[in-house]
Amino acid sequence: VDDAALTTRVKGKFAENTTVSAMSISVETLKGQVQLSGFAKSAAEKTMAGELARNTSGVQSVKNDIVVRP
Repeated sequence: VDDAALTTRVKGKFAENTTVSAMSISVETLKGQVQLSGFAKSAAEKTMAGELARNTSGVQSVKNDIVVRP
């Protein structure tokens, strides 16, 4: 699976989830390593985004750089 496909899968999971704002969180993938950045409205949103990314098929690791800004 290439990096662009992984990014698309993670963004798709965000779009389906009511807790995570797909528009506020950026997803970048390099060699199976996903980096999340942007802003979350709560710690729960940040945590959920990380979990969704980690549970995406093909993702090797996740670096969660999301900033919580209520």
